[in-house]
Amino acid sequence: MKRLLSYFYPITKKIKSKYSDTLEITWYNGKKHLNTKNANYSYGSLQQILKFGLKQIQLKTVENILVLGLGGGSVIETLRKDFNYKKQIYGVDIDPVVIDLAKEEFSLKTDQNLKIFCQDAVDFLDENTLNFDLIIIDIFIDTKVPNFVLANNFWTAIIKTASAKNQIIFNAALHENNDQKLASIISILNQNKYKTETLNRVNGTNTILIAKRNHL
Repeated sequence: MKRLLSYFYPITKKIKSKYSDTLEITWYNGKKHLNTKNANYSYGSLQQILKFGLKQIQLKTVENILVLGLGGGSVIETLRKDFNYKKQIYGVDIDPVVIDLAKEEFSLKTDQNLKIFCQDAVDFLDENTLNFDLIIIDIFIDTKVPNFVLANNFWTAIIKTASAKNQIIFNAALHENNDQKLASIISILNQNKYKTETLNRVNGTNTILIAKRNHL
């Protein structure tokens, strides 16, 4: 019934979160979305933005994927349904409410090829011993990328987690006054033998940074 009614008007349920303030589960035009007050977190425009980013990646060479900022899990759906990706995925999100919503509202289920960690991204990177072929960074507080994601030491940790054939998708969505920080990130990646490409106004809004180790 909600799906049918959503073609006439949005139907929204609000959930409180320590990390994300108020989350919204919204039925709109027959599809369920996870939103904050000002941004789509999963299964809306964000899903299209990350899908565009994934089209820039050579997934055939990717044996495992790390997703930092799992949200409602729409990128998992995109990988599996649109790209037929069947290999190992590790999803990390600090917010237990978001992870519960991903499971309860969007039917995200762990299995032998999907492991979910309710953990701070920095702590995960510090404790992790694996190397990943693809790292997707999609960490937001409402519409903003947190400062720690823009810090040089975060990217040093990312590079330590990267395999020799690593590729990166960073959903930057930066405001103009953060352009210098993005330039610093690109410089660090270039120094570590990555080729980088900045894609502006993806889906009319976001900045995506694509990085690939030079031999790819």
